[in-house]
Amino acid sequence: MSEQVLRKGDEITLDFGQHLVGYVTLSLLNVRSNADAPLRLKLTFGEMPCEVGEDFATYEGWLSRSWLQDEIVNVDVLPGTITLNRRYAFRYLKLEILETSIRYDLQLKEVFCTTVTSASMDAITPLPASVDEELVQLDQVSIHTLRDCMQTVFEDGPKRDRRLWIGDLRLQALVNYETFGCNDLVKRCLYLFAGSRLEGGQVGACLYEKPEPYVDDIYLYDYSLFFITTLWDYYEATKDRDTLEVLWPVAKEQVDIALKRLDKRGIVQDDETWYCFLDWHEQLNKQAGAQAVLIYGLKKALCIAREMGLSEQVEQLQTQIRRAEEAALQFLWDEEQGFFMSGEQRQVSWASQVWMILAEVVDVEVARALLQRLKGYYEAIPMNTPYMMHHYVEALLQCGQQQEALDQIRTYWGGMIKDGADTFWELYNPEDKTYSPYGSNLINSYCHAWSCTPSYFIRRYFAGEEG
Repeated sequence: MSEQVLRKGDEITLDFGQHLVGYVTLSLLNVRSNADAPLRLKLTFGEMPCEVGEDFATYEGWLSRSWLQDEIVNVDVLPGTITLNRRYAFRYLKLEILETSIRYDLQLKEVFCTTVTSASMDAITPLPASVDEELVQLDQVSIHTLRDCMQTVFEDGPKRDRRLWIGDLRLQALVNYETFGCNDLVKRCLYLFAGSRLEGGQVGACLYEKPEPYVDDIYLYDYSLFFITTLWDYYEATKDRDTLEVLWPVAKEQVDIALKRLDKRGIVQDDETWYCFLDWHEQLNKQAGAQAVLIYGLKKALCIAREMGLSEQVEQLQTQIRRAEEAALQFLWDEEQGFFMSGEQRQVSWASQVWMILAEVVDVEVARALLQRLKGYYEAIPMNTPYMMHHYVEALLQCGQQQEALDQIRTYWGGMIKDGADTFWELYNPEDKTYSPYGSNLINSYCHAWSCTPSYFIRRYFAGEEG
C-alpha cells in the first residue's frame, strides 16, 4: 500500500483489478500519535463503479436495501488487523474515515481478499491457438463469472440472492461440463432440489442451504420442468446411471404436475400471477413460452424414459408431446402473420418464438424463416437478459446459423465487456444500460450465473473454428 495519510472526512476507493468473492482483511496503522479513541470506518463494496460512486441513501428499489454491500466498523486497537466476517463480492472498495481523534491519523498498510470458490482454474483447458483474441476474452470472462458463482452450490449471484436457482443451475452446469468439470457439485444441487420440494411435489424455483437446506415457496412453471432437462444434461455428461434412476421419479412427477395446468384445448392456462419466468419484461405474456417449455421438457423426459427402457412411459410421453404440439400449432400459431401468439392479446415476443423453435414445434426451415421475420417485427416484446439471449443463440445454432450465433455472442456479451464487465451481468439491454426490474441498477447483480454461457458455446461449437 502507499504511505498516504488519511484523516477524518477523507475517503479512498481501491480497485482490486478483478472481480473477487471472499473475505477482506485490512491492516491499519495509526500515525502522528497513539490511538486514544476507536477508529470508525465506513466500507462500501461494489462490483461496478456505480455502486461506490452513488449514495445508497438514494436507493428506492423494491428489493431489500440490505443487499447493498456496505458496513461501518469500529476498530478499538491500533495498529491492528481486522478481517470482516461477511463474505463480499466486489472489485471496488470505498473506505470513508468517519472518526479518528484529534491526536492520530490513519495509514492502510495492507488490504487483501481471501477468495473462496469450489472451482479450480487448474482444471481449465486452454483454447486452441486458432481461436481469436476476442473469443478468448469472452471465454475468460465467462469462466470467471462461473468461478465466482461456484460456492457450496451453484449460486445465481455471489452478491445478491446467493442461493440456488434451477434456471441458473441448468446453464451453469452446461458451462461447467466444458470447463471446471465439478460434476459432483451439479449432482449435489440436483439432490437438494429433489429432496426439498414443495408440499405438492413441485420442484421449487430456488432453495437455501442455511441454517439447513429448505425450499423457497416460489414455484415457476418453466423452472420446475428444467429439473428434467438438468438431470438429462447431467447424465449425458457423466453417464451416472444411479443418479438418473434415483431422480427419474421426481422428474416424471414434474411432468404430471405441469400437465395439470393445461386447459381443455391442451394449452397452458394463463393468468396474471408470476407463474412462469422466461425473461424479465413487464409486458411479456408467458402462455406461449410456457407451452413451448412444456414440450421441451416432455422431450427431455422422453430421452430419459428411452434410456431407461421404460416402454410404457415412452409411449405415454410420445402421446403427450404430440397433443401439446398439435395444440400449440392449432391455437397459438398464426399462419397469416407467421408468428406464435401468446395470451388473450395475441402478443408476439422473442421469448415465445425462440422457445417454440427450441422445442422443435416447427421444422428447421420454418424456424429459420421465423427468426428472420422476427428481426424485422419491431412490435415484438424484446429480450432483456443474458438468460434469454442464451436461448436465442441456441435457437440460431439449432437452425444451422452458426455465423449468426457467433456474431450475436460477440455483439451482446462483447458489448458488456466494452462497457466495463470483467464478469458478466444479470441484466444487459444495450438500448437501456441501466435497466433493472428491481427499481434500481444499484441492486443488479454484476456477476451472475445465467450470463456465463459464452464459454459453453465457444468451447462446444466454435473452438478451433475461424470466426
